[in-house]
Amino acid sequence: MDRIKLSQAVIVEGKYDQIRLASVLDAVIIRTEGFRIFKDDEMAELIRRYASTTGIIILTDSDSAGFRIRSHIKGICPGGKIENVYIPDIYGKEPRKAEPSKEGKLGVEGIGCEELARLFRRFENIDALPEQEPMTIQELYELGLFGGPGSSELRRKVARRLSLPERLSPKNLLEAVNSLCGRSEFIRQVNAVKEAADT
Repeated sequence: MDRIKLSQAVIVEGKYDQIRLASVLDAVIIRTEGFRIFKDDEMAELIRRYASTTGIIILTDSDSAGFRIRSHIKGICPGGKIENVYIPDIYGKEPRKAEPSKEGKLGVEGIGCEELARLFRRFENIDALPEQEPMTIQELYELGLFGGPGSSELRRKVARRLSLPERLSPKNLLEAVNSLCGRSEFIRQVNAVKEAADT
């Protein structure tokens, strides 16, 4: 498999994540070393520099720690060009670990190379992608994905259908939709989930 060449720097949590991604991507890969990013000013400055120039792509595990790191990076890069890649919720254990993670989900290092390549392929020719009118938070509300009875469960089902982490907030889901699949495909998938629930 040819490695995917990216102009953006990719931010991951640890050494094994970097090793796995390096087999799939031809790109700058920066490790946060877990929560070290919270107190490492030099690393934060490096990430800010990439965010303001080439842009960054954040790929953390889909557990609570990964979401905290992702949120922190977005907070230290105001105005930066930031894209998010989310790995789906896949339960299991990485081969090098004695036990599954606390939440039982595979991290970046446990995801197969083909799946990782699929997640990053859309960034290869980013300039060639057609412009689409983005979804809005109001439209998510109108689709029943937050603010109403059963909205959290519907949002989880839609996220699962799109191979996204189930714990995405409405704002994170909106961001993922606008960068991953676009308006018409997203609405089609939401309607498919609703129809399945009605049968």
